[in-house]
Amino acid sequence: MEEKLIERLEAAVTRLEALSSPAGVSREFPADIGGDAAKDPSILAFDDLISQYVDVVLAAAEKIGGQVLDVTKIIAEAFSVQRELLIKIKQTQKPDMAGLGEFLKPFNEVIMKANRMTEGRRSDFFNHLKTATDSLTALAWIAYTGKDCGMSMPIAHVEESWQMAEFYSNKVLVEYKNKDPNHVEWAKAMKELYLPGLRDYVKSHYPLGPMWNASGKKVSPAPAKAPTPGAPAPPPLPPASLLTSESSQSSSSRPKDGMAAVFQDISSGNITAGLRKVTADMKTKNRTDRTGVAPVTEKETRASSSSSVSKIGPPKLELQMGRKWVVENQIGKKDLVIDNCDSKQTVYIYGCKDSVLQIQGKVNNITVDKCTKIGVVFKDLVAACEIVNCNSVEVQCQGSAPTISVDNTAGCQLYLSKESLGTSITTAKATEINVLVPADDPDGDWIEHALPQQFLNEFKDGHFETTPVSHSGG
Repeated sequence: MEEKLIERLEAAVTRLEALSSPAGVSREFPADIGGDAAKDPSILAFDDLISQYVDVVLAAAEKIGGQVLDVTKIIAEAFSVQRELLIKIKQTQKPDMAGLGEFLKPFNEVIMKANRMTEGRRSDFFNHLKTATDSLTALAWIAYTGKDCGMSMPIAHVEESWQMAEFYSNKVLVEYKNKDPNHVEWAKAMKELYLPGLRDYVKSHYPLGPMWNASGKKVSPAPAKAPTPGAPAPPPLPPASLLTSESSQSSSSRPKDGMAAVFQDISSGNITAGLRKVTADMKTKNRTDRTGVAPVTEKETRASSSSSVSKIGPPKLELQMGRKWVVENQIGKKDLVIDNCDSKQTVYIYGCKDSVLQIQGKVNNITVDKCTKIGVVFKDLVAACEIVNCNSVEVQCQGSAPTISVDNTAGCQLYLSKESLGTSITTAKATEINVLVPADDPDGDWIEHALPQQFLNEFKDGHFETTPVSHSGG
C-alpha cells in the first residue's frame, strides 16, 4: 500500500515539474548521459542553478515574447551545453589548445547563434539582445587553463563579463522603468543569473578552473575534411603487365639502384670502372664559361620574396572575447580607429608598419609589440602603455596614464598632455627616447626632453650609485 502511494506521489511531482517548466525548453536530462559524473555534486548544483535562475529568466521572457524570448532560449541552451561540457570534463583528459577548441565547439556555436540576432537592421529590442549575447561571455570561464592562458580567474571572468552586459541591461531598466514592468523583471533576472547565480556556483565548485580527469579519455581531434568534388582523382594503377613482369624477377637478379648499387660496386672491387677521365680543359680553373659570381635566377628571387611575404599574417582589427582589441599586420593604414571601447578592455598592437591608430575612449592597457613607424593616439589609461621591440614609434597621450614603459626599442617619441605630466616612464634597452610636453603658453611649441640612455655607475659607501651621463657641447 505504501509503495503504491509513493509511486503516485512521484508521478504527481513529475507532472507538476513538467507543467512548471517554461514552454519550448526541456528541463529533462537523460540519466544515462554522463553516468556517475551526472550525479556529481557540482553537476547537481548546476542543475539547481538552471532551475533557480535560468527558468526565472525564461518565465520573464515569456511575458515579453518575440526576440527577447528567442534570445533567452539561446541563453538556456548555452547553460544546457555547459552542463554537458562539465560532465565531459570529468571524463576527459586535459586537452591541448587545438583539442580545447574542438571540445568547446558546441558552446561556440551557441554564441554565434546569439550574435547573429544582433546583426543586420537594428531591432527595437537591441539592448535586450546585446545584454543576452554579451552575458554569454561569462560562460567562457570553462576555457580557463591556467594563469598563462590570457584570461582572468574564473570568478573574476564572470564578474567582468557581466559588467560589459550590464551596460545594455541598465539601458533596458531606464527605458522601461515607467513603461513595462515585465522588461524590468527580465533585466533584473538576467543580472541575478550571473551575479550571484553563476559567480557563486563557480566560486563554490571551480574557483581555479575546470578539473579534468587525468585518467580519462582524450579529446578526439577534428575529423579531416573530405575532398571536394572538384578535386583530381588519384592516378590509375600501372598496367598489370608491369606488375607481373617486375614481380616475376627475383630480388637478386634485379639491378640495384641508389645506395644498394654503390655498396654492390664497392664489394665487387669495380669502383672506378664507370668514371670518365677529367682532361685539362674540363677543370674549373681552365674553363672560360664560368665566373666567380653565381647568378640569381628568377625562380630563386620569386621564392625568396614569396617566403618573406608568407611570414606576414592577415591584417586584423577585432575585439576578441569581448575583452581584448587585437590590431595586427596593418601596413600603410593611417585611419585605424577603435571607438567602441571601455575601461575593462585591453589593446594589443602587433606587427604593424607605417600606420596610425586612434583609440577614442578609456581602456585598461595598451601594448605595442614589434611595430615600425607607427603612431598611437589614446585618451586615458587605467594601467599602462607598453612599447616593446619597436622601431621609430610615436605615442601621444591626450588624457592621463599612470605608467608608460619602453623596452628594447630604438626611436620613440612620447607626447604628454598636461593631465599626464605625472606619468611614470620606465625604459630598458631603449635608445633615442624623446618626451615632448606642452609649453606654459597655450600657443607655444612643444618642449622636447631627451631621456638618458647612458649611465655612470660608481661604488660609494658600500653600494653602487647610478647617475645619467651628461654630455657637454664644448
